[in-house]
Amino acid sequence: MKIIFQIDGGIGKSIAATAVCKAIKRQYPKSKLIVISGYPTVFLCNPYVDKALAFNNLNYFYEENIEGQEIKMMVHNPYLETDFINLNGHLIKVWCEMFGIKYNGELPELYINNREQTFFTNQFGQFLKPIMIIQTNGGGDQQANKYSWVRDLPLGVAQQIVNYYANDYHVLHIRRKDQLPLQNTTPVEADFRALAVLIQMSSKRLFIDSFAQHAAAALGKPSVVCWVGNLPSQFGYDMHTNIVAHPPTLKPELRNSVYSKYNISGQPTEFPYNNEGEIFSVMDIISALNGEPQQQAQDASIPSTPEANRSAFQTEPENAPAKPQSEPGQKAKRK
Repeated sequence: MKIIFQIDGGIGKSIAATAVCKAIKRQYPKSKLIVISGYPTVFLCNPYVDKALAFNNLNYFYEENIEGQEIKMMVHNPYLETDFINLNGHLIKVWCEMFGIKYNGELPELYINNREQTFFTNQFGQFLKPIMIIQTNGGGDQQANKYSWVRDLPLGVAQQIVNYYANDYHVLHIRRKDQLPLQNTTPVEADFRALAVLIQMSSKRLFIDSFAQHAAAALGKPSVVCWVGNLPSQFGYDMHTNIVAHPPTLKPELRNSVYSKYNISGQPTEFPYNNEGEIFSVMDIISALNGEPQQQAQDASIPSTPEANRSAFQTEPENAPAKPQSEPGQKAKRK
Protein backbone atom coordinates (compact mmCIF):
# COMPACT_ATOMS: atom_id res chain seq x y z
CA MET A 1 0.00 0.00 0.00
CA LYS A 2 1.14 3.52 -0.80
CA ILE A 3 0.36 6.28 1.69
CA ILE A 4 0.34 9.76 0.20
CA PHE A 5 0.96 12.39 2.86
CA GLN A 6 0.61 15.99 1.70
CA ILE A 7 1.82 18.93 3.81
CA ASP A 8 0.63 22.43 3.01
CA GLY A 9 2.32 25.40 4.64
CA GLY A 10 5.79 26.53 5.62
CA ILE A 11 9.03 24.77 6.42
CA GLY A 12 8.30 24.66 10.16
CA LYS A 13 5.13 22.69 9.50
CA SER A 14 7.12 20.27 7.34
CA ILE A 15 9.64 19.73 10.14
CA ALA A 16 6.80 19.04 12.60
CA ALA A 17 5.38 16.60 10.04
CA THR A 18 8.43 14.35 10.37
CA ALA A 19 6.92 13.22 13.68
CA VAL A 20 3.71 12.31 11.86
CA CYS A 21 5.74 10.34 9.30
CA LYS A 22 7.27 8.27 12.07
CA ALA A 23 3.86 7.58 13.61
CA ILE A 24 2.44 6.59 10.21
CA LYS A 25 5.24 4.12 9.54
CA ARG A 26 4.88 2.62 13.01
CA GLN A 27 1.23 1.89 12.31
CA TYR A 28 1.77 0.86 8.69
CA PRO A 29 5.33 -0.55 8.65
CA LYS A 30 4.95 -2.31 5.29
CA SER A 31 3.54 0.70 3.47
CA LYS A 32 5.43 2.99 1.11
CA LEU A 33 5.19 6.56 2.41
CA ILE A 34 5.26 9.30 -0.21
CA VAL A 35 5.49 12.84 1.17
CA ILE A 36 4.48 15.87 -0.90
CA SER A 37 5.45 19.29 0.44
CA GLY A 38 7.04 22.58 -0.42
CA TYR A 39 10.23 21.53 1.38
CA PRO A 40 11.33 18.01 0.38
CA THR A 41 14.89 18.57 1.70
CA VAL A 42 13.44 18.35 5.23
CA PHE A 43 12.80 14.64 4.62
CA LEU A 44 16.16 13.69 3.11
CA CYS A 45 17.80 10.62 4.72
CA ASN A 46 14.66 10.07 6.83
CA PRO A 47 14.22 6.30 7.26
CA TYR A 48 10.44 6.65 7.63
CA VAL A 49 9.97 8.40 4.27
CA ASP A 50 10.26 6.39 1.06
CA LYS A 51 9.96 9.32 -1.32
CA ALA A 52 9.80 13.10 -0.80
CA LEU A 53 8.41 15.20 -3.64
CA ALA A 54 7.91 18.92 -4.17
CA PHE A 55 4.63 20.42 -5.31
CA ASN A 56 6.32 21.60 -8.50
CA ASN A 57 7.62 18.11 -9.34
CA LEU A 58 4.51 15.95 -9.67
CA ASN A 59 4.59 15.07 -13.37
CA TYR A 60 2.96 11.67 -14.04
CA PHE A 61 2.18 11.33 -10.35
CA TYR A 62 -1.27 9.79 -10.92
CA GLU A 63 0.02 7.14 -13.32
CA GLU A 64 3.00 6.21 -11.17
CA ASN A 65 1.46 6.30 -7.71
CA ILE A 66 -2.34 6.07 -7.84
CA GLU A 67 -3.79 4.40 -10.91
CA GLY A 68 -4.59 0.73 -10.24
CA GLN A 69 -2.78 0.71 -6.88
CA GLU A 70 -3.80 0.38 -3.24
CA ILE A 71 -3.45 3.82 -1.74
CA LYS A 72 -4.31 5.72 1.42
CA MET A 73 -4.64 9.51 1.17
CA MET A 74 -3.56 11.75 4.06
CA VAL A 75 -3.88 15.24 2.61
CA HIS A 76 -6.17 17.20 4.93
CA ASN A 77 -5.06 20.31 6.81
CA PRO A 78 -4.94 19.86 10.62
CA TYR A 79 -5.31 23.62 11.10
CA LEU A 80 -8.99 23.20 10.17
CA GLU A 81 -9.69 20.39 12.65
CA THR A 82 -12.10 21.09 15.52
CA ASP A 83 -9.61 20.08 18.22
CA PHE A 84 -6.90 22.33 16.78
CA ILE A 85 -9.20 25.35 16.47
CA ASN A 86 -10.43 24.74 20.04
CA LEU A 87 -6.79 24.57 21.26
CA ASN A 88 -7.25 20.94 22.33
CA GLY A 89 -3.85 19.36 21.82
CA HIS A 90 -0.54 19.77 20.04
CA LEU A 91 -0.44 20.08 16.25
CA ILE A 92 1.32 16.72 15.89
CA LYS A 93 -1.22 14.90 18.05
CA VAL A 94 -4.18 16.47 16.21
CA TRP A 95 -2.55 15.65 12.87
CA CYS A 96 -2.08 11.98 13.76
CA GLU A 97 -5.55 11.52 15.22
CA MET A 98 -7.12 13.21 12.19
CA PHE A 99 -5.73 10.39 10.05
CA GLY A 100 -6.59 7.66 12.55
CA ILE A 101 -2.92 7.26 13.50
CA LYS A 102 -2.08 6.43 17.10
CA TYR A 103 0.07 9.15 18.62
CA ASN A 104 2.79 7.90 20.98
CA GLY A 105 4.53 11.19 21.71
CA GLU A 106 6.61 11.21 18.53
CA LEU A 107 8.78 14.31 18.07
CA PRO A 108 10.21 15.83 14.88
CA GLU A 109 13.44 14.33 13.58
CA LEU A 110 16.02 15.61 11.10
CA TYR A 111 18.66 13.30 9.69
CA ILE A 112 21.97 14.98 8.83
CA ASN A 113 24.61 12.55 7.64
CA ASN A 114 28.29 12.71 8.56
CA ARG A 115 29.35 14.10 5.18
CA GLU A 116 26.87 16.96 5.44
CA GLN A 117 28.00 17.67 8.98
CA THR A 118 31.64 17.88 7.92
CA PHE A 119 30.96 19.84 4.73
CA PHE A 120 28.82 22.55 6.31
CA THR A 121 31.00 22.81 9.43
CA ASN A 122 34.01 23.47 7.18
CA GLN A 123 31.97 25.86 5.04
CA PHE A 124 31.07 28.02 8.03
CA GLY A 125 34.67 27.95 9.22
CA GLN A 126 36.04 28.47 12.68
CA PHE A 127 34.55 30.93 15.16
CA LEU A 128 36.73 32.54 17.81
CA LYS A 129 33.84 32.68 20.28
CA PRO A 130 30.96 30.29 21.06
CA ILE A 131 28.02 30.61 18.70
CA MET A 132 24.73 32.14 19.75
CA ILE A 133 22.13 31.75 17.01
CA ILE A 134 18.88 33.70 16.88
CA GLN A 135 15.80 33.92 14.68
CA THR A 136 13.71 36.99 15.40
CA ASN A 137 11.42 37.15 12.35
CA GLY A 138 9.48 34.59 10.37
CA GLY A 139 7.14 34.48 7.39
CA GLY A 140 7.72 34.31 3.65
CA ASP A 141 9.37 36.90 1.46
CA GLN A 142 5.98 37.76 0.00
CA GLN A 143 4.87 39.16 3.36
CA ALA A 144 4.41 42.92 2.99
CA ASN A 145 4.93 43.71 6.68
CA LYS A 146 8.42 42.49 7.63
CA TYR A 147 7.57 42.55 11.33
CA SER A 148 4.60 40.59 12.68
CA TRP A 149 3.85 41.39 16.31
CA VAL A 150 1.92 38.07 16.51
CA ARG A 151 5.03 35.97 15.93
CA ASP A 152 8.23 38.04 15.87
CA LEU A 153 10.49 39.31 18.63
CA PRO A 154 10.20 43.11 18.99
CA LEU A 155 13.27 44.78 17.52
CA GLY A 156 14.12 46.68 20.70
CA VAL A 157 13.96 43.54 22.82
CA ALA A 158 16.08 41.57 20.36
CA GLN A 159 18.75 44.28 20.15
CA GLN A 160 19.13 44.56 23.91
CA ILE A 161 19.61 40.80 24.18
CA VAL A 162 22.17 40.77 21.37
CA ASN A 163 24.10 43.64 22.95
CA TYR A 164 24.21 41.78 26.27
CA TYR A 165 25.85 38.71 24.72
CA ALA A 166 27.85 40.22 21.84
CA ASN A 167 31.17 40.39 23.72
CA ASP A 168 31.12 36.75 24.75
CA TYR A 169 29.41 35.11 21.77
CA HIS A 170 29.49 35.28 18.01
CA VAL A 171 25.83 36.11 17.44
CA LEU A 172 24.49 34.69 14.17
CA HIS A 173 21.15 36.07 13.00
CA ILE A 174 19.05 33.82 10.76
CA ARG A 175 17.36 36.21 8.36
CA ARG A 176 16.75 36.93 4.72
CA LYS A 177 17.99 40.16 3.17
CA ASP A 178 14.45 41.56 3.24
CA GLN A 179 14.05 40.96 7.00
CA LEU A 180 14.90 43.38 9.81
CA PRO A 181 18.63 43.59 10.71
CA LEU A 182 20.23 43.81 14.14
CA GLN A 183 23.50 45.45 15.13
CA ASN A 184 26.36 43.33 16.54
CA THR A 185 25.24 40.24 14.62
CA THR A 186 26.34 38.32 11.54
CA PRO A 187 23.37 37.69 9.23
CA VAL A 188 23.04 34.13 7.96
CA GLU A 189 21.02 33.09 4.92
CA ALA A 190 21.83 29.55 3.86
CA ASP A 191 20.46 26.22 2.71
CA PHE A 192 18.07 24.69 5.24
CA ARG A 193 20.30 21.73 5.96
CA ALA A 194 23.28 24.03 6.42
CA LEU A 195 21.28 26.01 8.97
CA ALA A 196 20.46 22.75 10.75
CA VAL A 197 24.18 22.06 11.14
CA LEU A 198 24.69 25.62 12.40
CA ILE A 199 22.00 25.04 15.04
CA GLN A 200 23.86 21.89 16.09
CA MET A 201 27.09 23.89 16.39
CA SER A 202 25.57 26.63 18.58
CA SER A 203 25.93 27.09 22.34
CA LYS A 204 22.91 29.34 22.88
CA ARG A 205 19.72 29.59 20.86
CA LEU A 206 16.95 32.20 20.91
CA PHE A 207 14.02 31.60 18.59
CA ILE A 208 10.43 32.54 17.87
CA ASP A 209 7.61 30.29 16.68
CA SER A 210 9.16 29.64 13.29
CA PHE A 211 11.18 26.93 11.58
CA ALA A 212 14.31 27.22 13.74
CA GLN A 213 12.54 26.17 16.95
CA HIS A 214 11.11 23.12 15.16
CA ALA A 215 14.55 22.30 13.74
CA ALA A 216 16.18 22.64 17.16
CA ALA A 217 13.62 20.22 18.63
CA ALA A 218 14.23 17.80 15.76
CA LEU A 219 17.97 17.93 16.51
CA GLY A 220 17.52 17.61 20.28
CA LYS A 221 18.91 21.11 20.98
CA PRO A 222 17.02 22.83 23.84
CA SER A 223 16.41 26.50 23.08
CA VAL A 224 14.67 29.58 24.41
CA VAL A 225 11.53 30.26 22.37
CA CYS A 226 9.37 33.39 22.63
CA TRP A 227 5.64 33.18 21.99
CA VAL A 228 3.11 35.95 21.32
CA GLY A 229 0.01 34.91 19.37
CA ASN A 230 0.52 31.16 19.13
CA LEU A 231 0.87 28.77 22.07
CA PRO A 232 3.70 26.35 22.93
CA SER A 233 1.03 23.82 23.90
CA GLN A 234 0.08 23.68 20.20
CA PHE A 235 3.35 24.34 18.39
CA GLY A 236 6.13 24.07 20.97
CA TYR A 237 8.18 21.39 22.70
CA ASP A 238 8.85 20.65 26.36
CA MET A 239 12.62 20.47 25.80
CA HIS A 240 12.61 24.22 25.12
CA THR A 241 12.26 27.02 27.63
CA ASN A 242 9.09 28.66 26.35
CA ILE A 243 8.62 32.34 27.19
CA VAL A 244 4.97 33.32 26.81
CA ALA A 245 4.09 36.97 26.19
CA HIS A 246 2.59 39.06 28.97
CA PRO A 247 -1.21 39.21 28.94
CA PRO A 248 -2.78 41.81 26.62
CA THR A 249 -3.34 45.26 28.08
CA LEU A 250 -5.94 46.32 25.51
CA LYS A 251 -9.02 44.69 24.02
CA PRO A 252 -8.10 43.78 20.42
CA GLU A 253 -10.27 44.47 17.37
CA LEU A 254 -11.01 40.96 16.06
CA ARG A 255 -13.58 41.60 13.36
CA ASN A 256 -11.33 39.91 10.76
CA SER A 257 -10.50 36.82 12.86
CA VAL A 258 -11.94 33.58 11.50
CA TYR A 259 -10.46 30.29 12.75
CA SER A 260 -7.74 31.74 14.98
CA LYS A 261 -7.68 34.74 17.29
CA TYR A 262 -4.97 36.68 15.47
CA ASN A 263 -3.81 36.89 11.88
CA ILE A 264 -0.24 35.56 11.80
CA SER A 265 0.82 38.47 9.57
CA GLY A 266 0.29 40.84 12.50
CA GLN A 267 -2.64 43.06 11.60
CA PRO A 268 -2.14 46.48 13.28
CA THR A 269 -5.81 46.73 14.30
CA GLU A 270 -5.52 43.48 16.29
CA PHE A 271 -2.56 44.66 18.40
CA PRO A 272 -3.62 44.13 22.05
CA TYR A 273 -0.94 46.23 23.79
CA ASN A 274 -0.22 49.90 24.27
CA ASN A 275 3.27 49.37 22.84
CA GLU A 276 5.74 46.59 22.05
CA GLY A 277 7.51 47.14 25.36
CA GLU A 278 4.59 45.44 27.12
CA ILE A 279 4.99 42.12 25.28
CA PHE A 280 8.15 40.64 26.84
CA SER A 281 10.56 41.30 29.66
CA VAL A 282 14.16 41.43 28.45
CA MET A 283 15.26 40.18 31.87
CA ASP A 284 13.11 37.05 31.62
CA ILE A 285 14.67 36.14 28.29
CA ILE A 286 18.25 36.76 29.45
CA SER A 287 17.65 34.69 32.59
CA ALA A 288 16.29 31.85 30.47
CA LEU A 289 19.28 32.01 28.12
CA ASN A 290 21.58 31.89 31.14
CA GLY A 291 19.76 28.80 32.37
CA GLU A 292 18.46 30.56 35.44
CA PRO A 293 15.03 29.88 36.97
CA GLN A 294 12.49 32.33 35.62
CA GLN A 295 8.79 32.71 36.29
CA GLN A 296 7.58 34.08 33.00
CA ALA A 297 7.37 30.73 31.24
CA GLN A 298 5.13 29.36 34.00
CA ASP A 299 3.27 32.49 35.06
CA ALA A 300 1.76 34.51 32.24
CA SER A 301 0.13 36.84 34.77
CA ILE A 302 3.40 38.60 35.65
CA PRO A 303 2.91 42.30 34.87
CA SER A 304 4.85 43.90 32.05
CA THR A 305 8.18 45.52 32.82
CA PRO A 306 9.50 48.73 31.21
CA GLU A 307 12.95 47.44 30.14
CA ALA A 308 11.86 46.28 26.69
CA ASN A 309 10.47 49.72 25.82
CA ARG A 310 13.86 51.43 25.78
CA SER A 311 15.83 52.39 22.68
CA ALA A 312 16.38 49.56 20.22
CA PHE A 313 20.12 50.10 20.46
CA GLN A 314 20.58 50.54 24.20
CA THR A 315 23.90 48.95 25.13
CA GLU A 316 22.62 46.84 28.02
CA PRO A 317 19.31 46.36 29.79
CA GLU A 318 19.13 48.07 33.15
CA ASN A 319 19.80 45.76 36.13
CA ALA A 320 21.03 42.99 33.83
CA PRO A 321 22.32 39.85 35.54
CA ALA A 322 26.06 39.47 35.82
CA LYS A 323 27.77 38.28 32.66
CA PRO A 324 29.66 34.98 32.70
CA GLN A 325 33.00 35.32 34.45
CA SER A 326 34.18 31.80 33.58
CA GLU A 327 34.31 30.22 30.14
CA PRO A 328 31.88 31.77 27.62
CA GLY A 329 28.79 29.65 27.24
CA GLN A 330 28.60 28.59 30.88
CA LYS A 331 25.70 29.70 33.04
CA ALA A 332 26.03 33.06 34.69
CA LYS A 333 24.95 33.72 38.25
CA ARG A 334 23.28 36.88 39.41
CA LYS A 335 25.39 38.99 41.74
